[in-house]
Amino acid sequence: MAGTAEPKVVPFPLRVPGEPFPPPRYEEYRRSEGLVLTHLPNGNRVWLVTRHAEVRAVLTSKKISANPDREGFPHISDTMGVPRQEQIPGWFVGLDSPEHDRFRKALIPEFTVRRVREMRPAIERTVDGLIDSMLAAGNTADLVADFALPVPSLVISSLLGVPPVDRDFFESRTRTLVAIRTSTERQRDTAAKELLRYINRLVGIKATWPGDDLISRLLATGSISTQEMTGVLMLLLIAGHETTANNIALGVVTLLLNPQWIGDQRAVEETLRFHSVADLVALRVAVEDVEIGGRLIRAGEGVIPLAAAANHDEEAFACPHLFDPARTERHHVAFGYGVHQCLGQNLVRAEMEIVYRRLFERIPTLALAVPAEELPLKYDGVLCGLHELPVRW
Repeated sequence: MAGTAEPKVVPFPLRVPGEPFPPPRYEEYRRSEGLVLTHLPNGNRVWLVTRHAEVRAVLTSKKISANPDREGFPHISDTMGVPRQEQIPGWFVGLDSPEHDRFRKALIPEFTVRRVREMRPAIERTVDGLIDSMLAAGNTADLVADFALPVPSLVISSLLGVPPVDRDFFESRTRTLVAIRTSTERQRDTAAKELLRYINRLVGIKATWPGDDLISRLLATGSISTQEMTGVLMLLLIAGHETTANNIALGVVTLLLNPQWIGDQRAVEETLRFHSVADLVALRVAVEDVEIGGRLIRAGEGVIPLAAAANHDEEAFACPHLFDPARTERHHVAFGYGVHQCLGQNLVRAEMEIVYRRLFERIPTLALAVPAEELPLKYDGVLCGLHELPVRW
């Protein structure tokens, strides 16, 4: 039966410069209430969900929707949220079943373990090429700009079948799109429009001259319209780009600070849990009254399950504040949970595993060029990560 006590009301969890991540207040919420109320910057009231079991309950409830068109959906701001279908058709993370299932079913074959295994040689060549460039340029680098951001961009451009001659354009526009601190809103808007135009043209070319790539295979299924293809591809590009780059950069720092785990493949899974870069990504709204964690969430109320809070829940993970790749608990929600769980998680894991292995094999003297506490963490977006990562060797 749902509790009747007045829920706690807390400030919206925007990250604060200088504060560790996950913020200490997440632990306070988990231990006291589990579900707390907050107000978005626009004043709308929304539930924050912090315990592991309750986050999974939200993400699998058929009474809770991912559709941003639903009344009460928590739109954080104009630039931090889920686009509507009328804005970008095919942006399927904002759809519920059965509409969502059509896109997912078409894309699943592109991200199976077998398919990703076939991609590994190309990923290794990409990683080695970027390491070659860093070594040729001297003995220092910004590992975010020179390595962590280009790796997923080049991998996704290869997956989509972007011709080699266009990859510099593709990589530069995607870099501008996610560079919240160093690019203006107008520059990001221009980059997004240029990418959309390019993807539209590329889809047209693949429709006429198909190749061995994701766009050609998706078009051949006939299950996704040409107009929707643009939104699907933009989603794959953005979802697979910055999240992977943030995991790469934060994982390298964590391994440098915990060198006993360098070379241990289990570090990939623990990095995903430990950093939980997509903490604020899953936004939901109740479409029927539903009880979660002893609280009644009424239809039309917004819900935000916090991935980092869930992945540091001591009821789900022993000593969750420790980076421990040897832990046996693997049920983190860094990729979400339920029908919206990240389709590209096998690819992300492969990229991280190859990056950590090749980087430390080829540059065994790699070290931070500044103290870890001086690294500029991101506080200005929905994803956690680093703006820069100065390294030397």
